Amino acid sequence: MRADARRNYERLLAVADEVFRRDGTEASLEEVARRAEVGIGTLYRHFPTRDALLEALLREQFAELRAAAERLAQVPPRQALDEFLLLFTARISLYRGLPASLVAMLRAPDTALHEACHAMNQAGERLVEQLQRAGVVRDDVPAKDVLALTASVAWLGEQTGDEQQRERLLRVVTDGFNARNR
Repeated sequence: MRADARRNYERLLAVADEVFRRDGTEASLEEVARRAEVGIGTLYRHFPTRDALLEALLREQFAELRAAAERLAQVPPRQALDEFLLLFTARISLYRGLPASLVAMLRAPDTALHEACHAMNQAGERLVEQLQRAGVVRDDVPAKDVLALTASVAWLGEQTGDEQQRERLLRVVTDGFNARNR
């Protein structure tokens, strides 16, 4: 990539991050291009779809989440569960509309974001399954349901804007996954 194209790419990502944090995942791409001081054609040359732009923004975030799931497999199980679900909720709450977008992407294998979502989910499911084998997480709740309920908490937090409520609900949900609470 030429130096000017690389600068445009990086500026588009930085501006898209700001705009999506403020306006959500359905924010105007024209606004992103305008604020990045490039034409809409330049935006579409780098990111042919909204999903491609989201995937580029989230690739690093999801890679960090996958790495955290692997790292947390080495810490005490209850701590691993709490830390992973807190990190998971924070990552999928970066932008308004992101939890819904992620659920849709998991069901759409032909989208740019699908692979990143799928890999993140797999890492989370492996960690939850390990915690189930360790007797920390209930074994009657599939790992995908643990992540789905956690994503629901993130979505609700997004709707209310109440981060303290999101954290309280996450603790309630996490306690519900606790194998000792059966």
